[in-house]
Amino acid sequence: MSERVQVYKPQLLAGKVWLRDQSVANGPAYHIGNVSVVNLTTDENVIEQPDYTTSGGGTHAEVRRINSVSVAMTLHDLNADNIALATKGTTTTIAASAVTDEPGTAHKGALIRLENPGATSVVVTSTDGNTTYTGYEVTGAGIVIGTSGDIADAIDALGTPSDGLPVLIDYSFGEFNEVEALTSGGKNWAITFDGMNEADGDKPCIVDLHKVNLGAASELSLIGDALGVVSLEGKCLKDATKGAGESAYYRVQQV
Repeated sequence: MSERVQVYKPQLLAGKVWLRDQSVANGPAYHIGNVSVVNLTTDENVIEQPDYTTSGGGTHAEVRRINSVSVAMTLHDLNADNIALATKGTTTTIAASAVTDEPGTAHKGALIRLENPGATSVVVTSTDGNTTYTGYEVTGAGIVIGTSGDIADAIDALGTPSDGLPVLIDYSFGEFNEVEALTSGGKNWAITFDGMNEADGDKPCIVDLHKVNLGAASELSLIGDALGVVSLEGKCLKDATKGAGESAYYRVQQV
């Protein structure tokens, strides 16, 4: 660089993060929602040779090699796609439908976990269909059997109440997203930070990470006193498709 391009350039960035499956060159890049942290950290291996020619020591030579470039992001929109990203999972959208005669075993005070969440229009019957029960409460996960009522009475009338009472359950449910965690292998991502510099008139500042291997989140908090977040970390890998004069790892474009 023969001359400085600009001196005054304070920076305070905001913007959107977009992800694309790196193996699909012309595939879609999707916005992953509100992200409060995007950090790049470079780890160097410093090889030094001491100066043995004079008393007092010193450094005669030094070589610096890049070990890795790490990426850290904090996501605040815990949608199904981001949970799948954080858990190395896969997502499926389940269409709304109705279920007839889903089997369950009723125990007093216990949950019968239904296959589909958010059940409505629930009807619980005996396995022969001759008795319709009302002694239960519907929850998001299924139905909770009362400690008293007609189902509890039927359980008490069993020869072995601890075996539970077999029942059949009819219900309807709406569309929902399902994440199966730890079912997706080592997918690499192309990540674009579409940033704007609030300290410089909202001028664009774009960062492209060409090939990133994101790890699974070390923690997925389910209950807490604050709004949930997911922290992801990964490494920038070498993109062998980049040619001479191009970074194989990332680039920054400033306006």
